[in-house]
Amino acid sequence: MSSIFPPFEPDPELKRRRFRPIPVRTLVPNVITLLALCAGLTAIRVVPEGRLELALAAIVFAAVLDGVDGRIARMLKGTSRFGAELDSLADFVNFGVAPAIILYHWGLHEMKAAGWIAAMVFAICAGLRLARFNVMLEDPNRPSWAGNFFVGMPAPAGAITVLLPVYIQLLGLPWLSIAAPVAFVYTVAIAVLMVSKLPVYSGKKLGTRVPPDRVLPVFVLVVLFFALLISYPWEVLTIGTVCYLVSLPFGWLSYQRYERQDRERQAAASVQPERAPDGGATSPGPEPRPPIGQEGEGERPTRLN
Repeated sequence: MSSIFPPFEPDPELKRRRFRPIPVRTLVPNVITLLALCAGLTAIRVVPEGRLELALAAIVFAAVLDGVDGRIARMLKGTSRFGAELDSLADFVNFGVAPAIILYHWGLHEMKAAGWIAAMVFAICAGLRLARFNVMLEDPNRPSWAGNFFVGMPAPAGAITVLLPVYIQLLGLPWLSIAAPVAFVYTVAIAVLMVSKLPVYSGKKLGTRVPPDRVLPVFVLVVLFFALLISYPWEVLTIGTVCYLVSLPFGWLSYQRYERQDRERQAAASVQPERAPDGGATSPGPEPRPPIGQEGEGERPTRLN
C-alpha cells in the first residue's frame, strides 16, 4: 500500500511539531558555563603534569565565570531550565572534582589511602551540596530576607577556600612534615561546612544598583583588584580566603538577627488581630511560617554565583 505522501515530502504533522527557534540571548549564559567547564577540565588535565599554578588559575577563572553567567542570564532575560541544569553539573566538576584532584596530587597523596578519602569526601560533599540546593529552590515558605543567605558554604567558595594550603606553600613557606595531616583535617572541615546548615551571607543583592557618584570608584577598585590578583595571585588568594573564613560567624549572627525580627513581627501580628468593620476582632490570620534559609534568587534559581 503506497503512502498518501509522495517520497521525500515532509509530513505536515512533523512541520507542526517543529521546535521554535531558540533566541541567541539564551545561548550566551550557557556558552559562559561551558567555558567554565573547560577551565575545570583543564585544571584536572594539567595537575598530573606538575603545572600546579596553571591548575589553580583555571579554578579561579572558572569561579569568576560562574559568578558572571547567572547575572548575565538575568540581565539578558535568557534563563532556562537547561542552563540551570548545565550550570549545576559544571559546578560539580569545577568546584568538587577538580579541587579534590589538585589537593591529592599536591600533598594528600603522602597520606596514601587517607589522603584519597579526604579528596573523595570533599568531592562528594560538593555534589551533595549542589543536590540539596536544587531541591530547596521551590520552597513556598521561604521568607524574603532568606535570599540574602546560602545554606552552607557555596561550592565556588568551598573550592577557592579548600585550596588555602596550596596558596600558602606557593608563597614560599617551607614544607613541613605536618603539612599533609593539617591539609587532611582542613579539607574535611571545609567539606563539612559545605553540607552544613550554616547560614552564609551570599552578597547577591549587594551592588545591584550603584549610585552615579560611585561608578568611577567602582571601576577603579575592580581594575585594581584584578591587577593585584594577576601580579600577586597567592598573596591575594591567601588574604581573601582568610577574610572569608573570618566573616562566616558574622553571616550566622546576621541570620539570627533576621530570624529574631521575623519572630517578633509574627508574634505582634498574632497578638494584635485586625478589627472587623462591625467592631469585632477578625481571626488572627494564618499560622506563622518557619523561616528557612535558602540560597538563590527566583529569577535564576540554580546559579551558584
